[in-house]
Amino acid sequence: MLDVARPFATLLAWLRPFRSRILLSILVFGVKDSPIWVLPVITSAVIDVVVEHGDPLRLVTLLGIALLLLVQNFPSNILFVKLYMGSVRQLAVEVRNRLAHHLQGLSIGYHARASSSVMQTKLVRDVENIELMLQQTAQTGISALFILAGAIVVTAVRVPAFVPVFLLAVPVAALLVRGLRARSNARNEHFRHTVEHLSARVGEMATLMPITRAHGLEAVAADRVGSSAEGVRDAGLALDRLNGSFGALSWISYQTLGLLCLTGAALAALTGFIPITAGEVVLLSTYFTILTGSIINMLSLAPVITKGRESIKSICEVLQEPDVELNFGRTPASEVTGDILIENGGFEHDDADRPALSNITLHIRAGETVAFVGPSGSGKSTLLNLVLGFLRPSSGRILLDGRDINDLDMRAARRFFSVVPQESVLFEGSVRDNVTYGMARATDEQVHRALRDANALDVIEAMPDGWHTHVGERGARLSGGQRQRFAIARALVRNPRVLILDEATSALDSESERSVQEALQRLMEGRTTLVVAHRLSTIRSADRIAVLERGHIIELGTHEELVALGGRYTQLLGAQA
Repeated sequence: MLDVARPFATLLAWLRPFRSRILLSILVFGVKDSPIWVLPVITSAVIDVVVEHGDPLRLVTLLGIALLLLVQNFPSNILFVKLYMGSVRQLAVEVRNRLAHHLQGLSIGYHARASSSVMQTKLVRDVENIELMLQQTAQTGISALFILAGAIVVTAVRVPAFVPVFLLAVPVAALLVRGLRARSNARNEHFRHTVEHLSARVGEMATLMPITRAHGLEAVAADRVGSSAEGVRDAGLALDRLNGSFGALSWISYQTLGLLCLTGAALAALTGFIPITAGEVVLLSTYFTILTGSIINMLSLAPVITKGRESIKSICEVLQEPDVELNFGRTPASEVTGDILIENGGFEHDDADRPALSNITLHIRAGETVAFVGPSGSGKSTLLNLVLGFLRPSSGRILLDGRDINDLDMRAARRFFSVVPQESVLFEGSVRDNVTYGMARATDEQVHRALRDANALDVIEAMPDGWHTHVGERGARLSGGQRQRFAIARALVRNPRVLILDEATSALDSESERSVQEALQRLMEGRTTLVVAHRLSTIRSADRIAVLERGHIIELGTHEELVALGGRYTQLLGAQA
């Protein structure tokens, strides 16, 4: 069950698999916490023994019972932590895993719109807020529940007339919480959004750091983050003022009730209106003091609870996101030869003035290399995303080995694809980890062959630990050419049937480009290859070249045929001469 409007119902659904352990942990907590509500009874009995000059042996018996209650707290507490805290920690793991899997299923369009920093906040901070809410409220809440139950039961047996006084604590707490919720929900949601906005700004600052430093814009970048930080400050202070007012009002309300209880019990004992002993006056006062303290502590956790509630809503927003790449229930591709047919294919973005692609018809035979060229915005990258199944065509259809990709589970089909992008992304780990990403069973021989064919062995030999050398976060310790060669090795080790090269050499210097281009030629042999190229000199050997403009293929042929045609391709060549 997922419902942004009912976050606590969603939380209960998440906790359902752990209900047996949680229920048992509550019972264990009742035993563990029993000294809190049993010791006042013992204290009351001790006072009555003193006042009435009773048997000293009774004091020894009461002492023994009290010590046993205190000693059992240790093993009971360990068992409670194992049962309850273990469940909370496992819940956090499962929510994070569910979020990660759902994020992997969301469309490329969603990830293009969403900030990676905000996604990180949801995956890390929001789940942590839920953990803190469950951890901090459990002991205080369960303790208050048992104290209230124990106080009511003992008072009902010893001084029944004072039961309504204890019952009055519940509606007072309910009214206070209701008043807080009515005002805090909107402020907590606003605070969450300002924190997410700050996270997005920090992510932007990190991404733009080279541009910022190159143009001397450090102050501008810092000011952008600073304005968001001030927004978090203002939203946080408004929330703090509300929570502070609530805490003070709670404390005054329950201290007043405690004084009334003590004074009432003393008057009843003095006047004889209710038969009550001195020990029972202390018992009632102690119970109400403990109960008041527990409820005040619980009410002080209202900000933690509301923050946890807002975090559940935040996570549900992602888990309920409908922009999912639709693969479930579709036919998995067990084999791909690489024959691609685009029939009257078109694609239009929701907010675009014109289609990104329109009436594209192109047959790419298995093993053929087709290059796509054209100005920015002509539709080259959109076409690649359609072939990969990241986007679904708005019109027409795309066939992979004669099967409509709308009927295929493209997650399975993409196991036969490899993509080498313009900016190759590596993760923190060794060179070998990056080359064999997702292929843990790759042999050393396969890795060596892939690195050799990617012209990367000389780079490996110069590294202190060979292919076990760590590359740094996002490959920061490597040059652009080195990263690109490792990306090609990553593609080679998979032995793909379809290869996508998205301007794979445009960001490299001439020397690196020559080395990478040699590696790409080996990678392309015998594979269906789709190339988007900025430098036209790199695609002269392509079997065919498609020239795109404003979403249409306006020219198609070999390099020689297009040059002889003297059209748009010739103009593009001339512009790069």
